[in-house]
Amino acid sequence: MNQTISLLVENKSGVLARIAGLFSARGYNIESLSVAKTDDPTLSHITMVVNLEPRVVAHLLKLLDKMIDVISVANLSDGKTVERELVLLKVRVDPSQRMEILKEAELFRARVIDVGSDSYIFEATGDTEKIEAFIELFRKYEIEEVARTGAVAMARGLTSPHRVTATGGSS
Repeated sequence: MNQTISLLVENKSGVLARIAGLFSARGYNIESLSVAKTDDPTLSHITMVVNLEPRVVAHLLKLLDKMIDVISVANLSDGKTVERELVLLKVRVDPSQRMEILKEAELFRARVIDVGSDSYIFEATGDTEKIEAFIELFRKYEIEEVARTGAVAMARGLTSPHRVTATGGSS
């Protein structure tokens, strides 16, 4: 069962390696990983998707919460969240298929971000299921390359598991 884990961490060298090491040391695979600094350059937001039982994730959350550079951690699978992924998809294009390919991309609100003499590069965003369906639709053409960001997620509403107070701690 896919579980989405969200972490707020110190933006320091080695933090991501230690977090990933916690999973790999136990033989757990990370399905998706997205990391970037927040509006505060000293902090990074990590979104991880793992295919683990909820009880295993609960145990991992406790271990993550004890790590020194981890400010806060939350399982976003249990509540209302917004989750998105971005994909860049390069497709080989036969001139006779150009209009058909563009119409199909439009169904997913994908944008053409590069046009070559024999290829298109599309950008699409959405939940993981939408991205999977987008890629699957284009399998009938010749896919040259796929690059995905992995999921990024955030709890809906004003309540956030990662709200940071003026003193720097999580509330």
